[in-house]
Amino acid sequence: MMNLWKRSLAARFICFTLLSLVLSQAIVFFISWDEHGQTIRKAAKGEILSRCASLARVLEATPPALQTDILNASNTSTARYWISANGLKDASAWREEAWERLAQPLPRVSFPGHTVPAEARPDFARNNASSGSASSSQWIDLRPEAWPLSRPAKFLYLDDATGMGLAVRLANGAWLNTAFAKPAQDGFWTSKSTLALGLSALSLSIIAVFAARGIAQPLRRLAVAAEALGRGQEVVPLPETGPDDIRRTAEAFNRMQARLHRFVDDRTKMLAAIGHDLRTPLTSLRLRAEFVPDDDVREKMLSTISEIQTMTEATLAFAREDATAENTRTVDLSALVESLCDDLAELGHDVSFSEGQKISYSCRPDALRRACRNLVENAVRYGERARVSVERRADSIEIIVSDDGPGIPDTAKEQVFTPFFRMESSRNRETGGVGLGLSIARSIVRHHGGDIALINQKKGLHAAISLPALDGGPPSISRPVTVAGAKDVINAPAKPSPVATILQRASKSY
Repeated sequence: MMNLWKRSLAARFICFTLLSLVLSQAIVFFISWDEHGQTIRKAAKGEILSRCASLARVLEATPPALQTDILNASNTSTARYWISANGLKDASAWREEAWERLAQPLPRVSFPGHTVPAEARPDFARNNASSGSASSSQWIDLRPEAWPLSRPAKFLYLDDATGMGLAVRLANGAWLNTAFAKPAQDGFWTSKSTLALGLSALSLSIIAVFAARGIAQPLRRLAVAAEALGRGQEVVPLPETGPDDIRRTAEAFNRMQARLHRFVDDRTKMLAAIGHDLRTPLTSLRLRAEFVPDDDVREKMLSTISEIQTMTEATLAFAREDATAENTRTVDLSALVESLCDDLAELGHDVSFSEGQKISYSCRPDALRRACRNLVENAVRYGERARVSVERRADSIEIIVSDDGPGIPDTAKEQVFTPFFRMESSRNRETGGVGLGLSIARSIVRHHGGDIALINQKKGLHAAISLPALDGGPPSISRPVTVAGAKDVINAPAKPSPVATILQRASKSY
């Protein structure tokens, strides 16, 4: 139940709606229940006064021999009538007699051509039990405006509910006694009230579900779109409809997506421009270095220029590949990694792949293949061999690359992802690249919503690409990381640029 409360907006709406319904019903019950009881009591009092007055007129106009039959015929399950010829008893004794008569079943009464059967004994136990609170009340003389007859009448309450008694003096001096009491009324939770409350709760719950769906669907669509955007995809702009709050949220997300794309495009375009502009001064320096008479100085200068040129070419290659659009599609991730390992093994590298289950994954396969290739080539170069596997976790998918090398110091685990950083400081092309491999790999993986972790083992290094285990996503369209024009900058004809300006721009970018 708690998990449903945490995860479902509809469940919260239903709970709050039902809580409001119960509280409102309770408030209405406490306000109206007492008023309801008083209304029933007043109606019962008016009924018994009217009946008793009518019966008194009938008895006075009827021969005494028929009065007993008339009284028996007038008795009902809630009222008893009898005549006291010896005068009126005191209130306590009269009340006890009244409860005894009310508790007796009605007798069988016969009329010509008709028989009225005896009724079952009514249940007045609750009324009789509560009569103690009314036992202290005495006879009350009814006022003339409350009593329709001119002769005197006395009234008392039998209990705190509907029980009441009335005594009227007839013309012959006898007293007509009337006892009235209804069985205790049902409580609030009757079958009808329970059915009404259940139908109200059901209708309100259905309304709450539709209201929650109207809010949850745009939020769910926003969450899926945000996840896709974080993985480097460009999603179709969210529909900017609905209430103001939801519409403004969709508008803000669409503006954020456009701004992020412009930012990434501008940075990639700047990187491509800097890499391109460095070609001209490097070519000029190489030509001038050829005319240096000192052989040692010339070789050192040419070596430095070659290193800078290698870094520049790597930067240009990186910008070109980033500027290339690649569709996001679902592939077999295990097959993708296995084919990479087979290709490297055919080139003579010591690479092995541990076969596992088929894992379908939505990604940009060429980019992800490049990231895996960089890790595997690093493992072969610095750790002699690479053991690769793909494993599915509870909430992620991991591509694991292990080697038998010396590992990486803990202080350098973050530095190795810095562009152009190398553990081997000689910058020798024979012992390593230019230092962009891990940086590119992490950039690609993070664009897919994952990350790369480096863990030192007892023997070797354990590099793990962790990708989020997400199924599906919003409609996406392929997009280049850079705007149109980045390739034009990369392939544009060379133009002269001051060396100082180029170096300043390069330092800010890197």
